[in-house]
Amino acid sequence: MSPLAGLPEVRKVVYLQEEVLLEAGAAPAVPATRASVAVVVKNPWHGTGPGTDLSAEAERMAPQLARIVAERLIDGLGGVDAVEAFGKAAIVGTAGEIEHGSALIHTPYFGNLVREFLAGTSILCFADERADAGQSLTVPLWHKTAAATRSHYQTMTTRVSDGPAPDEIVVVAAASTGPRPHPRIGDRTTDPAVTSAILEGAPS
Repeated sequence: MSPLAGLPEVRKVVYLQEEVLLEAGAAPAVPATRASVAVVVKNPWHGTGPGTDLSAEAERMAPQLARIVAERLIDGLGGVDAVEAFGKAAIVGTAGEIEHGSALIHTPYFGNLVREFLAGTSILCFADERADAGQSLTVPLWHKTAAATRSHYQTMTTRVSDGPAPDEIVVVAAASTGPRPHPRIGDRTTDPAVTSAILEGAPS
């Protein structure tokens, strides 16, 4: 059964994909494709107060949302092994709380499952926002198994033209098949030891 069948609250799914062919006039040494999946759902807590327990609806909805976004990313990017970096986000409509978006993406019912489905081990970096319909959101990504790998620090901007409505939430996951176009700022394995001592004698 499709995961959409278990979530009648889903109004639409928006898949965006981009590939950088040239950066600074040169083709990337390692071509990469980035994609995002945005799922527009009815906010199950719309009209409730800040004392409302969010756990039951989060446990019901978040696993299905995790499966929807992960399956779309895997299908679009050429398989789970092609995915090298990932991130997550939520946009809450103006009649909801930021906490409503957090309830759908910041618990094990979403994050743990997205990480499992995409064969990652890193914590998913994230962004969340409350906004009017059509506002874009930039989703941060990093390496799915080695979060300190700077070459994979990148972003994917997503947007749903008519969502979220005030009583909706947009749940997003994004992924990339490789690094930024021309990564060359080193990594933690090659960094010198840097402390505040380098500022001694510098103009204040």
